[in-house]
Amino acid sequence: MSTSSSTTPNEVAPAGFVPILDDQLFEHAERLRDKVVIITGAANGIGKETATRFASFGARIVIGDLDVAGAEQTISEIVASGGQAVAQKCNVTVWDDQVDLFELAIKRFGSVDVVIPNAGIGEPEDFLKVKLDKIGKPQKLNMPTVQVNLIGVMYTVHLAQYYLVQRRPDSTSLKAIILIGSMASWSSFPLAPTYSACKHAVLGLMRSLDPIVSARGIRIACITPFFAETGIITPLKVFLAGCPLTPVPRIAGAIIYAASHPDPATSGCGYILPDDGPVFKVPREEFKMGVYKVLDDRLKSVKGIVYVVRFLQDIVKLVAKPLLASVTVLGLARALWSNREVLRGFVKI
Repeated sequence: MSTSSSTTPNEVAPAGFVPILDDQLFEHAERLRDKVVIITGAANGIGKETATRFASFGARIVIGDLDVAGAEQTISEIVASGGQAVAQKCNVTVWDDQVDLFELAIKRFGSVDVVIPNAGIGEPEDFLKVKLDKIGKPQKLNMPTVQVNLIGVMYTVHLAQYYLVQRRPDSTSLKAIILIGSMASWSSFPLAPTYSACKHAVLGLMRSLDPIVSARGIRIACITPFFAETGIITPLKVFLAGCPLTPVPRIAGAIIYAASHPDPATSGCGYILPDDGPVFKVPREEFKMGVYKVLDDRLKSVKGIVYVVRFLQDIVKLVAKPLLASVTVLGLARALWSNREVLRGFVKI
């Protein structure tokens, strides 16, 4: 990597977080050889660095991007280095474009192993600015940030969880979805409320899907870096003057680490890159904070037992009447069937 971190684990690690130094990020990267990686938005920036890094470990790369020329340049660099890669124009907000991208991976390389919904934009819309039409009524707000950074990501993830399990050679094969969040996944970002909302949602999507996809042999994680030197931050550079930016190669390393780690327990983790220091892994157990911790504590206490009792009482109230009605109907039907000969006599009379 072009940037190295000399920080030792005991210097800056927050309680419960696990620091991962640069020389550890690629310790399982040999598992990526011959794996098929789909990555959106890899014409430049984080996506390009990630694609070339995966390819350097023998992965086969499938890129989807609106910037076809940039994507082809990434492909050329990978092929020139002896790798295998293919690119296709893809607007992540267009469903058919995404389906075609996954089908391209199957057609060219035979499977899908790692999916990285990386394509994203800043916040071109002004959420707080209300535009009026000719008669003075507010116009509908256009939100491209939501379409790209959330809807597009959810399209990719929806397809990923389907294609990842279509052709699995054995139970130990590597299958992963790595989401790209932001420090805005954890904290407010007043300059870009729509962007922040989308990145909060991406982290929530990872947490919600983890127990489901993990049971199907798919690992999932979310990488949440601070600002990095990419095109997205250009409008914000004046506000970031003097701030230590997160090195793009380190972000790519965190993505590779999250995708290639063999321990199933690391699925569902978040990876924080708060500045130019090391990566911090946030185990799923450390997500329980604030109101979530309160709920956990209540459920583990006597009050929690009371809550469970009340929950069961409410369930009984909800199902008791329908259940009683069903039992009554079934009992009546059985009685009628048992006495069908008697009933036939009444019908004849």
